[in-house]
Amino acid sequence: MDEKILGNVHSIETCGTVDGPGIRFVVFMQGCPMRCLYCHNPDSWGVGETIGTKMSPLDIISRYEGVREFCKGGITVTGGEPLLQIDFVTELFRLAKEKKIHTALDTSGITFVKDNVEKFDKLLEYTDLVLLDIKHIDDEEHKKLTGHSNKNILEFAKYLSENKKPMWVRHVVVPEITFKQEYLFELGKFLKELKNITALDVLPYHSMAVSKYKNLGMEYPLENTPQLTKEQALQARNWIVEGYKFNA
Repeated sequence: MDEKILGNVHSIETCGTVDGPGIRFVVFMQGCPMRCLYCHNPDSWGVGETIGTKMSPLDIISRYEGVREFCKGGITVTGGEPLLQIDFVTELFRLAKEKKIHTALDTSGITFVKDNVEKFDKLLEYTDLVLLDIKHIDDEEHKKLTGHSNKNILEFAKYLSENKKPMWVRHVVVPEITFKQEYLFELGKFLKELKNITALDVLPYHSMAVSKYKNLGMEYPLENTPQLTKEQALQARNWIVEGYKFNA
C-alpha cells in the first residue's frame, strides 16, 4: 500500500441511493476540467493543494467501515471528476476489494487517452462498475455544453466495452439542449455498438442548483431553462431506444 497517496475530497455522503446498486457510501472528489452548464456542484470544480479535504485511501475505508452496516451496497467515487485523481481512486479501490467491498466509479471519462491506458487498466482491475456520464452525443454541441470535446469520452466508452467492464450509462436530458430527437436517436445508435451496458439512466434536467449558485455568488447559465417533465423524459428514453434498435 502506498501510504503517501492523498486525495482532495470535496465531501462524503452516506446512504446514497442513486450512485450505483444498493445503498452506497459516496465519495465526491474535488476538481473537474469540465464546466457543464447544468452542473449542480460548481464548488467541486477547483483544483489545487489548498482546495478540498486531504484524505488517504485508508481514511476512506475506515470511514466506510464505520457505516458498512447501513451502506452495504459499497463505495462509489464521483466528483468533480475522479479520474483527475486516478492514482488515489485506484489505491482506494484496491483496498476496498481486499475487504470485498463493491466499487463503482462515476465519471465523464474526459481524461481518457486511448494511446496511454496503463493507469486505466490498473484502475479497472479493482472497479466493479462504471457509471459513465455521456453529456451530449454531438461533439460541437458537447463543446457548447461542457467546454470540451466528447471524443475522449466516447473512446472511453468503447474501451470499457472492449474490456467487458459493466457500465451504467447516464444522460441528462435538458430542454432546448439535449432534448432533441436527432441527438437522442444518435446516442441510441452509439450505445448499440457497446456490449457492456447493464443500465441506462435518463436523467431529467432540474433547476435545483439555482440556489447553490446564488449562494456562491455565481450566475446560473440555465436559469431560464424549464425543467424536463416526466412525459418528456419518457419520450427521450423512447428516442434513445429507437436509435438502439435501428438497423442500418
